Amino acid sequence: MLLRVRAAVAQLAAGLGAQPPAEPRGGGAGAGPGRGSPPPAAFCRPAFLQLTPEELRRADDHTGRAVQSPRDSRGRLPWSTGYAEVINAGKSQHNEDQACCEVVFVEQRPSPRGSLAPREGSRELDGGRKGFYFHYWALFDGHAGSGAAVMASERLHLHICEQLRDLVEILQDPSPPPICLPHDTKTGSADPTQVSHTEDHGEAPNDAVPRFHLEKAVSHESLVVGAIENAFKHMPAASLCPQDEQIERERASQHLAGGCCALAAIYLMGKFYVANAGDSRAIIIRNGEIIPMSREFTPETERQRLQFLALLRPELLGKEFTHLEFPRRIQPKELGKKVLYRDQNMNGWAYKKIEEDDLKFPLIFGEGKKARMMATIGVTRGLGDHDLKVFSSNIHIKPFLSCFPEVRVYDLTQYEHCPDDVLVLGTDGLWDVTNDQEVAAVVMEVLTSYEPNDPCRYTMVAQELVVRSRGVLKERGWRLANDKLGSGDDISVFVIPLGGPGNYT
Repeated sequence: MLLRVRAAVAQLAAGLGAQPPAEPRGGGAGAGPGRGSPPPAAFCRPAFLQLTPEELRRADDHTGRAVQSPRDSRGRLPWSTGYAEVINAGKSQHNEDQACCEVVFVEQRPSPRGSLAPREGSRELDGGRKGFYFHYWALFDGHAGSGAAVMASERLHLHICEQLRDLVEILQDPSPPPICLPHDTKTGSADPTQVSHTEDHGEAPNDAVPRFHLEKAVSHESLVVGAIENAFKHMPAASLCPQDEQIERERASQHLAGGCCALAAIYLMGKFYVANAGDSRAIIIRNGEIIPMSREFTPETERQRLQFLALLRPELLGKEFTHLEFPRRIQPKELGKKVLYRDQNMNGWAYKKIEEDDLKFPLIFGEGKKARMMATIGVTRGLGDHDLKVFSSNIHIKPFLSCFPEVRVYDLTQYEHCPDDVLVLGTDGLWDVTNDQEVAAVVMEVLTSYEPNDPCRYTMVAQELVVRSRGVLKERGWRLANDKLGSGDDISVFVIPLGGPGNYT
């Protein structure tokens, strides 16, 4: 154990720290992850960048760190979205960030026998297909390899699409969502808004009064949030794997290593749904105001959740860690003394008498960006990492890593947006050295230098954010304008105008 602790502390001290489809992606009966999907590709860059072989070589150069953006943002990305990326300064062989931008068609799932005719207000597209579209942007920050990030960039939007297929008519109907969906059996209810009141296959009398009433208000918005959450983890069809479970199943056959943080923005029916699992972040800049649309999930921000799980399942700690937190490592000479501590229920600090168990290595070690869980990983949510263990041990980290995202909602219909109002998505390479106010300042500075109807302006914002966070290469490494150390991490940025397509002209 002592050798493992020394190795972990040493790591900490060292600073651990193709062409897109012609039509929108579909979610028809034959579509979906795990069903006819190609195996995950080897390392690649986002297809919408359309990089030539020479550009790919430049993009992979850790010394030059050339910034990459789509050639024709207006023609390739929805809403004239801006995008830019740059590789790290040498901490990994390849750029482990991945990005995806899609317009996805959600086709209504075939109705079961006995269900009612389509509800009034449901949309039928050309060819008799019923459904709706959603716009999708996502960033995936990989670690310990790019495999999980590549797979997530290829599959997550398809999982979201599959989850939404049951909701096509429901979301287009202003009435409250049904409590139960119809099922494909002879005894199934014909009306999805009604709950059967028969028991033991007997018939309910005509004057029967329902014994159960809806006690909680369920909004259409909450159904979309639930669909996104389930897309990250739970999938109802046996032939479809959850995104995180799919990564686990394919890690052996496809040699899929590592994991990734995931940040996705979904525009659906006038609202943005921003889902975050990891330490990437998103903010909205509206009329100069900064509106956070996510928060970082780190050992410090999720301390109480992690400690509570360790309290309930102490065997996960392998008898080598303690779930309690102390201001510093406890020394054997302090046995019997009273020292400051806090547990899973506390925000403040108190004193406790030190016992033998308190001498174990803390579950959360370090502070700020240096904080690590089990001295191993600095994020607490994400996809993958099924093989990750504490250094030189058989203690798995995955039970403490949650794949569930936090989803925040922004209703575009509640505000009038100008051409300078944007949603910025960035991996942690941006936020490590640039705060919200600095990002907003760059956004306003660049946008005011272009005409409001210039579709390239958002790409220029993304490029400037990446350049300023990367810094300039000097004798002492990459440096910002204030001579502080620039980001040595991979950096990926989306800048999405909130007015949507054609609203500014």
